Amino acid sequence: MYAVQYMAITVVLALMLYVLGKYGRKELEWGDFLFWEAILVGLLIVSVFPVEIAMTIRRLLGLGRGLDSLFVVAIGLAYLMIFKVYLAVDRTEREITELTRKMAIELEEIRELLREKEKP
Repeated sequence: MYAVQYMAITVVLALMLYVLGKYGRKELEWGDFLFWEAILVGLLIVSVFPVEIAMTIRRLLGLGRGLDSLFVVAIGLAYLMIFKVYLAVDRTEREITELTRKMAIELEEIRELLREKEKP
C-alpha cells in the first residue's frame, strides 16, 4: 500500500467522523447523512483498492487507462451532486416565492382591516 493511500484513508475517515458529528448535532437530515456516508464509503473502498477498481471500471467502460475510468466516474458523481444542489436551490426559491405571496396577501388583508377600523 502506498503512502498516498494511507493519507486518503485518513482523510476519508476524518470526513466520515465530521459528517457523523454534523448529523449528531442535527445539522444534517437522515437522507443527507446516508448520502454523504455512502459517498465516503465509496471513496474509502477506492482508496483501499484503487488499481483493482480502476481496472474493473476500465473494462466495463472500454477506456484505455484505469485512471481515466476513475476520472469519468468522479465527473459523473460530481454532476449528480451539482444537480442535487440545483434541485434544492430551486425548491427553496419556490418556497420563498410562495411564502412572499402569502405574506403580501395577509399584509393587504391587515391593512384593509385597519382602514375599516379607522373610518368613523
